[in-house]
Amino acid sequence: MSQHPIVSREEWLEARKRLLAKEREFTHLRDALSQERRELPWVRVDKPYVFQGPNGEEALSQLFAGRSQLIVYHFMFAPEWDAGCKSCSFWADSFNGIIPHLEHRDVSMVAIARAPLAKLQAYERRMGWSFKWLSSGQSDFNYDFGVSFMPEELAQKRATYNYAPFSGDITDKQGISTFIKDSDGTLFHAYSCYARGVDPMNAAYQYLDLVPKGRDEQGLAFPMEWLRRRDEYT
Repeated sequence: MSQHPIVSREEWLEARKRLLAKEREFTHLRDALSQERRELPWVRVDKPYVFQGPNGEEALSQLFAGRSQLIVYHFMFAPEWDAGCKSCSFWADSFNGIIPHLEHRDVSMVAIARAPLAKLQAYERRMGWSFKWLSSGQSDFNYDFGVSFMPEELAQKRATYNYAPFSGDITDKQGISTFIKDSDGTLFHAYSCYARGVDPMNAAYQYLDLVPKGRDEQGLAFPMEWLRRRDEYT
């Protein structure tokens, strides 16, 4: 920090304008990329996935809740874990406030994990969340959408994550998938992203990217080593 350049207000303004030109270019590129994302072909969802949630058993089609679009956050919470992933919890801390806005744009949003519903609900109470969270532990949903892996897949190095071979040893990873329902009720898978692909949906990280020290993760054993669940900070 002590080595950072210090300039006059006029010099700062010139540097800021140069950066603004790049920011505008990035915004236009992002808009174009978003359009390409919307234009991706869809895949019909024929398998009858059923989840356990606060309303009992619900099919994937019921999660749309009368809307035509659905966002699923694939939350890392394996059945044998005592708590949800702290990184996914970091993302989920921003869900409650945005969901009413999404609903007014014809979008429902839920989180889905493999852990039993009782574990999800206990963790939900601990974290003070109110978004809809369901268990996929009795279905193939997590495996079919690339966020959970069978032990034998991991042992034999046959697992795939983020559209590439996965060499890790963890059974569950994070991701986001979107679905759409047409007028006759047919479901389609529209998009999925994983790993750093979910990064833009973390509001706290986007704010940290604006401040001088940024995410301040250099020199850590791994980038999110600093992170705690929000009730675990001292």
